[in-house]
Parts: sequence; structure tokens; C-alpha cells
Amino acid sequence: MATIAIIGFALESNRFAPPTRREDFGAKSWLVGADILADEEKPAPIQCAEIPAFMDEIKRHLTADFVPILVAGAEPGGPLDDAVLDEVIAIVRDGLAAHGPVDGVYLASHGAMVGVSETDPDGALMAAIRATVGPDIPVVATLDLHANLSPAMVNNTDCLIGYRTNPHVDQAHVAREAAIILARMIKGERFHMAAVHLPLSPPTVTLFTNSAGPYADCVAQAAALTDPWGNIANVTMLGGFVYSDTLDSHVSVIVTATSKTDAEREAALLAGKMWAGRKRLKRSLTPVSEAVDLATAEDGSRWILSDSGDNPGGGGRGTTTELLAALVAAQAQNVLYGLYIDAILAQEAHAVGLNGTIEAQFLRDGPDAFGAPLSVEAQVVALSDGKVTGRRGLVAGRAIDLGPTAALRIGGIIVVVASNRKQCADPAYFEHLGLDPGACRTLVVKSRGHFRAGFDEFFTPNQIIEVDTKGLTSPVLANFQFRGLARPTFPLDPETVWTPPAWVAEHLTSRVPVR
Repeated sequence: MATIAIIGFALESNRFAPPTRREDFGAKSWLVGADILADEEKPAPIQCAEIPAFMDEIKRHLTADFVPILVAGAEPGGPLDDAVLDEVIAIVRDGLAAHGPVDGVYLASHGAMVGVSETDPDGALMAAIRATVGPDIPVVATLDLHANLSPAMVNNTDCLIGYRTNPHVDQAHVAREAAIILARMIKGERFHMAAVHLPLSPPTVTLFTNSAGPYADCVAQAAALTDPWGNIANVTMLGGFVYSDTLDSHVSVIVTATSKTDAEREAALLAGKMWAGRKRLKRSLTPVSEAVDLATAEDGSRWILSDSGDNPGGGGRGTTTELLAALVAAQAQNVLYGLYIDAILAQEAHAVGLNGTIEAQFLRDGPDAFGAPLSVEAQVVALSDGKVTGRRGLVAGRAIDLGPTAALRIGGIIVVVASNRKQCADPAYFEHLGLDPGACRTLVVKSRGHFRAGFDEFFTPNQIIEVDTKGLTSPVLANFQFRGLARPTFPLDPETVWTPPAWVAEHLTSRVPVR
């Protein structure tokens, strides 16, 4: 019987967003002890997909007894409040200590967390786990593709495995790989991890894996090299999360293999390939005026407009008005727009009831750098409690709580207003209100990229327009004043030179330039 501790703690931190506090986990997940196993048994759990998949897979390889400790997650937001990190580390330490010795630890992390004081909460949690279980107990963690790899993360784990799809649809798959590798470790095998950092901090819109680009090419190579049963058990290509604004917010490569030489060789060669393709890490955005022209053209074309600057999935608040105001002014027709996040506005809609009319106030807190207040008459055309089950892509099969939600008609535009901050990644966010994303002329989503896996049954990639909107997740990195990011870094600093460590340089050939 192998005893395995189960831990999950995930937050993607945007340094420029308001702090993330304990209550922010309430709208997603905060499960302790036996509640984790009870939730895992539900048809639509609230916990991340990794945990159930890991537990299911490891039972195929070991007779396992699980020690569920904590599974918590919040929507991407600002730096983590110090008290929350302290609470999490205490729960994990106490839970591990109370149970006694374990044979292995699985941690479902994100890897791009920043604290108000602690610059590396993910590394701090991993260090606490290592200090509690000791140096010989295998610790395996899964990471988001946008993780920022820190020395503490590498030094306190035995294997780190990142997603290979963006939009993310392989969370369960990588958790199953983690289970296979942890099972091998518990049975006595040992591995070596080799990690390489690159001075690359690209905007997230250049890191898709379902379209052409240097990052997609490298991820495909990493997948081809990976065999969780073989010598090279895992190859991970992390894109980093530049908005975290830390020393580690860069592209990185991790290779886990039974052979140290093989791990280092493959990590070096993949890093060299990524560096050689860095100048392709560019994306042209469409100005708001041009996007509105497309949405109002009389040619019958259909579009999905990505409000990329205000993505709640990257820390955006879901409250900017720039694109909405332009569509209203242009009297655009047959438009679905979501999700606008405003609990007060949703409450006002519920108060007047279905078919009622309100003076809808958008961006009610006054003007800021991301738009101006917008006041328009709106009719309430649908109401809900916001309890939905994800249907496609990122949140498929997950229980999602949007909070009290309303659909408001403003001329030819229907705006879905939710109370809880979520990025617009799933058709269910419209469909549960009786709205059909496949029937609209223009769909506007406050989402950076996960909408691509949610709405691809309605729109082709050629119908996607990434709009150059301002906000906390703007892909135009010159809009931010970075303070913690290691400089120089490409593409912010076009003349950046990479000087690889000696062991990396030894593996690179003349076909893989480093300058």
C-alpha cells in the first residue's frame, strides 16, 4: 500500500492587479481533507481536473491510499495576500505531519504565483512540503503552461510537468503522466531534472499551441520526446507569465530523465531551438475602430472579437468599456458580449426583473486608464443564478459559479453581466441564459485565448480578431512599467543576448545559434 498526499494550490498572479485575498477562493475552490474526495465523486466537481485524473491513474499502477490535504484555487488575479499563503502552508504542514510518513506527494500547482511580500509562493509551498516529508520522498507537481520556473520549484521537487496545450485542454492528461512517473519513483526509480531559462518574456497571445509559431513548434517537439514510461519521462516547455513581473517570468525548459546526460542534452537543444525562433514571437492586433468596422460591415461576415486587454483569465477585472462603448456608438447589431463583471449591475437587473428596464452603469467607479464610464438604457432579457457546468475547453465538466447573472439588451447588443469574475471561455456562459453564440453576427469575449477551445464549433480561426484594447492583460507589453522582471529580455529589449550556462553551451551545435 502506497500512501500519497494530495495537494492543490493554484493562482496565476498579475502583478498589476489588485491583491488576491482569502474570499477570492470562495468563487472557485477551497477544499480541505475529506471534502476533496467528496467533491471528486461529483458529476461536475469544482476542483481542478488534475486531481481526479491523477487519483484515477495512479490506482492503475499502485495500491494507493490517499491523504487529501488541501485543494484550493482562485481566478487569476493580483499578488496573493500574505495571510493566505501562511494559512495554506500551515494547512499543508499540519496535514502532512498529522498523517505521518507518506510514500509520495502530488501537487497540482499553477506556477505563476506572486505574493504581496513573497515573490515565489509556489516555490515557498514546495519548500515547505520538502522540509516536512524529507529529502527522499518523491514530490511530483503539475504546472500550467504559463508557469514561471523558479530555482525553489526545481530544487524542492523530483519532477515538474507542464501543460502542452494552449488553450489548455490537457490538464487531466498531464496529471495522468504525473501519476505514472510518481508510481515509478515510489517503486524505486530515480530521475534527473534539467532546467534552462531563456531571456524571453513574450506576451501570452504568442504562446498558442494550435497555430504556427516557434513556441508551438517547440511544444510539439517536447511532446514527441516525452514517454512517461521511458528514459526521457517528460519534456516541458513553459511559456512564462510576463504579467507576474518577477525574475523568473521567462520561457523555460524542463526535462526529466533517468539519465542526467540525456536530460541536459534535450533541455539544451530545445532551449536553443526556441531562442533561434524568438523573432517570430510577434502578434499584430487590430485597432478598436477597425474591429468595429468589421462588426458593422454590410457584407454579412461573422466575427469573434477578443477583448484581449481585459482578460479575467490573466488578472483583468472584466470591467473595461472601450470596445463596448465603440460598438454601442456604432449601433452594431446582433452582437453577444460577455462577460462583463459587475455584481451591483447584475443585482440591479435582478431587482427590476425580466423585461424590466434599467439605466445600466458600466465602469461605475469612474474613469481610469482602461476606459470611461458608460451609462445606457438596457432591457433585462434573461436572468440566472449563474450556476453552470462547463461544456467545452478549459472548464469542460467543471461546476462554475458566475454568481447572479443577467443578460442586458442595449439596442442590437446583448451584454451578459456576471457577479463573479470569470473569463468568457465557454458557450455555456451564454447558453444557460437562452442565448445562442452560433446565431449572432459578432461575439465579443473578454478572454485572451481559452475562448478558442470553447467557441471553435461556431467560429473558425480565420474569424477571430484580437482587438488592441487597453487593460491589465494588454499584449502590448510597452503599456506596463515592469519592476521585477529580469532585463534585458526579448521582445521588450530587442537586442537581448542569451549567454547560456556552460553545460548548455556544450550541447549546442553551430546549427543552433545563441546570438
